[in-house]
Amino acid sequence: MDKYSGQKGAATLLFPSVEPYARQTLDVGDGHHVYVEECGNPNGLPVVVLHGGPGGGCSPVMRRFFDPKVYRIVLFDQRGCGRSTPHASVENNTTWHLVADIERIREILGISDWVVFGGSWGATLALVYAQAHPNRVRHLVLRGVFLATQAELDWFYGGGVGRFWPDLWAEFSGLIPEDEQRDMIAAYNKRLFCGDPATEIKYARAWTAWENALASITNNGAASQSPPDYAHAFARLENHYFMNRAFLQTDGQILRDMGKIADIPGKIVQGRYDMICPPTAAWELSKRWPKADLNLVSLSGHALSEAGISAALIEIMNEISQR
Repeated sequence: MDKYSGQKGAATLLFPSVEPYARQTLDVGDGHHVYVEECGNPNGLPVVVLHGGPGGGCSPVMRRFFDPKVYRIVLFDQRGCGRSTPHASVENNTTWHLVADIERIREILGISDWVVFGGSWGATLALVYAQAHPNRVRHLVLRGVFLATQAELDWFYGGGVGRFWPDLWAEFSGLIPEDEQRDMIAAYNKRLFCGDPATEIKYARAWTAWENALASITNNGAASQSPPDYAHAFARLENHYFMNRAFLQTDGQILRDMGKIADIPGKIVQGRYDMICPPTAAWELSKRWPKADLNLVSLSGHALSEAGISAALIEIMNEISQR
């Protein structure tokens, strides 16, 4: 889950735009090539940015939450999306492939450990990565927590949030025959992977519009059409991961394994009115994480760009840089 949804108020809080000083495309095996960029201070405090989705890709705005004089900022497009290839491919594309890719990037860049910054699905991936490689994470900064549980998927794709947005839910669910609406993820999967390009794009745009319309607390229910290529990767990858419950061993695995990262300091920034990833997940996570601080941001939803969330994240990154 996740797309940067721009707001004028948030833009004034960000650091000035900075161009990458290095770009490369890594062959990570399995037929995949992953785009990686670095910007900021080559000798600075390393931070890796994990974008949302799965399938969202990184954007230039994501560089601007970090002081470029202080941080060595590493961004990459996860398998199948953004500038990584093959585009929209779900072959050899699981959570564990992504965890391995993060480690490969770290090793190639010669980084011993780093701050891991992720929102929405990026928060999920950050937690799973940290639990797999706790010695490589010096700090976790999470936003809009998603724990990839069945309850969260039921909320968003089973009609829970539709009680707040019945008009948009009717549009999203109305594309599916009534006898298939008991499992919207499976119903969309059938169409997103049908092999007919026009059908796949139609349902990819509907899937993406449903999520994007609910990202910001200031939205009025309208959702603009995403570009076809973006929507195709975003919808197919999200659906693939959600069909497979994020490839975790068991429901609730992340909370179960929090003991593995109990000593890693963390910051959690959560919009109190997040419709995509309700605050319950962030709350439960904080209760199992003694070194984490939870900031429930008032009058904020899910989007990275919401002014209160942007301000909280920038304050956190400035604080970490001074330690």
